[in-house]
Amino acid sequence: MNLKDAINSFRHSDNFWVSLLRDITVVFLAVAIFASFSQIVFGMWTPMVAVESGSMEPNIHVGDIIFVEDIDRTQIQTHTSSNNYTSFGNEGDVILYQPYGREGVTPVIHRAMYHVEKGEPMWNGGPSAPYNGYITKGDNPNTNNHFDQQGSISYHRPVKDEWVIGVARYRIPYIGYLRLIVPG
Repeated sequence: MNLKDAINSFRHSDNFWVSLLRDITVVFLAVAIFASFSQIVFGMWTPMVAVESGSMEPNIHVGDIIFVEDIDRTQIQTHTSSNNYTSFGNEGDVILYQPYGREGVTPVIHRAMYHVEKGEPMWNGGPSAPYNGYITKGDNPNTNNHFDQQGSISYHRPVKDEWVIGVARYRIPYIGYLRLIVPG
């Protein structure tokens, strides 16, 4: 049997084990193609996150899938330095960051409001920044009246550059509910 006949036999076999292997191969190829595409376009093998809270409503909702571009491929536009650039319904970029730089915890997806230098007040009348970083805030006016640095999300700690995973670029509504249902 030559290679062409073997491939044809593999493609058209009714044998359960051959069909299972064929299905696994197709799934593996689809995942490999998607991961390669993601790496090329977003600079990340897994560029998607499911939104778990309503802190960014009305612009990003619970259950949305957000595509994130790797921070090494972009520059962050803050709310105050955006020059009328809008992202997700408001000025400035929405960033994904590790709170306090901790790995293994759920990242936060909030808007970069402005950048502070070490020693500058983090907000009017606020404490001095212990180091350079971003002051962040969710868009929801009902749940996010204060900057993350005024509350428990990143208490008195600006978001360091190395804590930022990436910048939110695209949103697909509702699909993230699938991810939120499955424990992981």
